[in-house]
Amino acid sequence: MIIKGKKVILRAIEEHDLHQLHKWSNDPEINYMLGGWHFPSSFKDQTSWYNLLSLNSINQRFAIVTEEMGLIGMANLVDINWKDRNAFHGMLLGDKDIRGKGYGFDTIMAINRYAFEELGLMRLNGSMISYNEASLRVYIEKCGWVKEGTKRNHYFRKNQWWDQVVVGITQEDYADLIFRTNYWSGE
Repeated sequence: MIIKGKKVILRAIEEHDLHQLHKWSNDPEINYMLGGWHFPSSFKDQTSWYNLLSLNSINQRFAIVTEEMGLIGMANLVDINWKDRNAFHGMLLGDKDIRGKGYGFDTIMAINRYAFEELGLMRLNGSMISYNEASLRVYIEKCGWVKEGTKRNHYFRKNQWWDQVVVGITQEDYADLIFRTNYWSGE
């Protein structure tokens, strides 16, 4: 199964994606914009990570592809909680020359639709480093996510502490966004 946006397709990560994912996982510029803890990783580590991916897992990861460019990034739904019907979402777009062209926006919208209209989740959670203004703008201003809080001094980058901005979207927020924008009309 694939998940379709208007500009992107989300599909399973395949073995042939690993070289590009490995390159991105070791790119300091990309890692500087992401939460979490990052160490230099070997291709062996990348392959081990890939071998642990499972359709039965509560952590699902998707390749972001376009027909013209192929693999451009990765998105996820992780820590899926089926009882309380929520999950954590994150994504990365690889090469910087594709950013700001609507691919991230369409990826988030496709994830929202899949989570709420296919999986029946009630909410999605997310977080960003406070200086990642582009991500904050697309999630909050364009995709209907709501800033729900700030964790002060949560990330340590380049010898400085940064806040974590906590965001979320509910199924109701998403339905309201679709009603106001008609995003999926004309498919």
